[in-house]
Amino acid sequence: MSPRPVGSRPTLSLVAKTAGTSVPTVSKVLRGGTDVSAETRAKVMAAVQAVGYTRRAGAMSESVRVERDLSNVLDLVVTHFEESWANLVIAGVGREAAAAGLDVVLTLADPHGDWVSRVLRRRAVGTIGTLIDPTSRQFNALSAAGVPVVLIDPMSTPPSGVASIGVANWDGGRMAAEHLLSLGHVRTGVVAGHARHLFSRARVDGFRAAADTATASGATVSVVHGGWNRAKATAAVHALLDSDPGITGVFACSDPMALGVYDALNARGLRIPEDISVIGFDDLPEAQYICPGLTTVRQPCTELGATAVKLLIELSRGENGGSRPPARMELATELVVRASTGPASAAAAPRR
Repeated sequence: MSPRPVGSRPTLSLVAKTAGTSVPTVSKVLRGGTDVSAETRAKVMAAVQAVGYTRRAGAMSESVRVERDLSNVLDLVVTHFEESWANLVIAGVGREAAAAGLDVVLTLADPHGDWVSRVLRRRAVGTIGTLIDPTSRQFNALSAAGVPVVLIDPMSTPPSGVASIGVANWDGGRMAAEHLLSLGHVRTGVVAGHARHLFSRARVDGFRAAADTATASGATVSVVHGGWNRAKATAAVHALLDSDPGITGVFACSDPMALGVYDALNARGLRIPEDISVIGFDDLPEAQYICPGLTTVRQPCTELGATAVKLLIELSRGENGGSRPPARMELATELVVRASTGPASAAAAPRR
């Protein structure tokens, strides 16, 4: 790495020297320019990461600042938008953006594509990412270009200073467990999403914590993973009940996976909630339409999207926009009780 004076901030010149290229080329890469080879782009982004270059909003050139001030576009980056949860979040983003006079561009983050360069080329007021897990190099590229970023419920811990908004996942898991325990369910199962996802782990941890504190009940918790997918959750529940046929309550960490729980129980001839009670997480529209209605932990999906826009607008103001928003914001969750939960059977017989 090229040396720089102690206490000084890295400059474009230092990035260019480290990458072995010119300042205009570095600038072009940070604007998402297409007439740069993949090899040069990789060298520039490696240099950005190596020297820790970040363009602060207050340090932007006047032309870039004017361009950013005049922009009326907000980037929403997603990996998919087919499910109800994503649609509700997108609706919240769209409504709040419209109220602020902004248009929303949906950017699909293909894991094998360069979505960051597409974002940089648009020079939007900023980027909201949901259902994505940016790499450190992608974060560095956005930061180096001075693009504000807000993540909605990030899958992994974001770098220090990256703003994020989510829901009280741990508390939601706790509420689910306490509800089942209050109904006499002491042998319970959890259908988690992915083991590496922060919000999945938080929901499982909250559930376990409530079960562990109920020491007098001798509560047990068995965990399987359904990958946020209905079919995978169905297979996971079959494995769960094969290993512990005495389970009387199941908590699915998302409503789509709860539908998979319903599928598995129906296939086994088990009644909900007479034989097994089921709780989901989300409170998506389908939670009300299935039979029996799904007891679930409600997260304010639309509000998540709207609040992310508000945070992004604050960030886009840079040094002239008042106090910096918190690195992490959490919205409350609440339990919505419907017909899928009921008292545990007095004598739960083993079932297969």
